[in-house]
Amino acid sequence: MIIEDGKFVELIYKVIDKKTNDVLSEVEFPLGYIQGISEILSPEVTASLVGQAQGDIVELPVDVDQIYGPRDESLVTTMPIDGLDEDLRKVGTMIPMENKKGERINFTVTRINENSVTVDGNNPLCGREVIFILEIITVREPTDEEARLGGPIDETPDIANTQSIH
Repeated sequence: MIIEDGKFVELIYKVIDKKTNDVLSEVEFPLGYIQGISEILSPEVTASLVGQAQGDIVELPVDVDQIYGPRDESLVTTMPIDGLDEDLRKVGTMIPMENKKGERINFTVTRINENSVTVDGNNPLCGREVIFILEIITVREPTDEEARLGGPIDETPDIANTQSIH
């Protein structure tokens, strides 16, 4: 069976920096979606999967600027460290903030010194040339419930390893 609109697809993937060959991001557990209905990856990436089959491995160069826009240096700012909670003072920590329009943007802590913290609101992939390596695990017709909800159904959620967010 091949991937086309309305098919249930599960895949795993890696995002590789084209220049350094470093793995920038990796999903090792299958992500499920319904082609053309639900979005787990950018439309540019899922559109490239049409016609692929279970077991295929697709290497897809991606122009990240087309997906996230070009890097915007105005989204990089430095603030006093004493204005930031202790648990957020770690490189790599995501800090949700709002812009002037009230839109939520996740900023990533990129640098810390004794007096200040630098945060970056750009997507971490901005400004990089990347290759998505996607492995297609499953292609099938969705169940009635998956079709109704627009994606996979987790019948037995694992709540043993969850933490309260309150």
